Amino acid sequence: MSTAVGDPDGPDLLAWLRQRRQTWEEALEELVRIESPSGDSERIGACDSWVADRAREWLAPDQTEFLWGDGVPQLRARVRGSGGATVLLLCHLDTVWSLGSYQPLFSVGDGVARGPGVFDMKGGVVIGLAALAALRALGGPHPNVTLLCTGDEEVGSAASRPLIEAEALGSSAVLVLEAPSGAAVKVARKGVGTYSLHLQGRAAHAGLEPERGVNSVVELAALVGRVAELARPEVGTTVTPTVFIGGERTNVVPATAELRIDVRFGTKAEADRVDLGIRALRPSHPDATLRVEGGPNRPPLEDAASAALFSLARSVAESIGMGPLQGASVGGGSDGNFTAALGIPTLDGLGIVGGNAHAAGEWADLTSIPDRAALLAGCLQSLVSGVPNET
Repeated sequence: MSTAVGDPDGPDLLAWLRQRRQTWEEALEELVRIESPSGDSERIGACDSWVADRAREWLAPDQTEFLWGDGVPQLRARVRGSGGATVLLLCHLDTVWSLGSYQPLFSVGDGVARGPGVFDMKGGVVIGLAALAALRALGGPHPNVTLLCTGDEEVGSAASRPLIEAEALGSSAVLVLEAPSGAAVKVARKGVGTYSLHLQGRAAHAGLEPERGVNSVVELAALVGRVAELARPEVGTTVTPTVFIGGERTNVVPATAELRIDVRFGTKAEADRVDLGIRALRPSHPDATLRVEGGPNRPPLEDAASAALFSLARSVAESIGMGPLQGASVGGGSDGNFTAALGIPTLDGLGIVGGNAHAAGEWADLTSIPDRAALLAGCLQSLVSGVPNET
């Protein structure tokens, strides 16, 4: 059962949020206990319902909608503000954890919570709700806000991307509630590409007449090194062969083989260079054929997209006594990559402090919730008229 937010006790955002720390912690536990692996529409939908209930209770949104795209549930809540600007708060409710794979499901010790998705990124969802609750309770100017919770970020956002981009195009700024890097917000993210190389050879008996075959494993293996050579670590471009599959029986020359590749890049130019290099690969045997699937699927979030918002966030952090706010550039992508590529100012990593994303022992610092929510609320207040010009 959720705890009522109550009336504001004073004008200080941070103090108000800290006074209600138990409310936010109980909310986080409730949400984490609703397991929501990517692909499980029923459980992701249950998370949507939970968020909608808290939004109605704490925020009095003008509109709350349950949306579906290709079988993936999504939630959109609109909160009217006092200014003409609209800010998109972007988050996701799916996690990488299959049902029952994280045990115990939720635990707390020494101010640290552990559970599936507590850091990536259900803690960020609670911070978004807490920040909007504080703005509602304390009053004062703030922009119109759209809270968008998607359900397939961890598997590439194929279903939610059109909705994310449409909402971003109607917004003056996007604030992404993904987890920070330490306590640093994320001012740049690499773009992501995934490829599968399919080599078609010809089967033959491995003992009687191997010469009649075209060995797909041999042909594709010869290309692995050439793939890896496309990396340019000096500019942050990584090209990593990750999975090699070939053959079925030890006495048969393998007819097919597959190589999967992970690519990370900081600029579109690097994405294009690697893409051309992969598509230019050719097997050496004249009877072997190579088919390439995939390509870049998340554009980079470059520094220029976050610069003005990062400057604003640093000023807010100083004004509420958080100390110097740091910015970090990271290799992993998020849905903020899509919005930045549209030219919409985007700042990422405004969620809960923690660690071990996607790994055993995933954790979140409960004491960080009020501070991160105050930072987010202060940013929203500063965006009432849109994104200021960077100084």
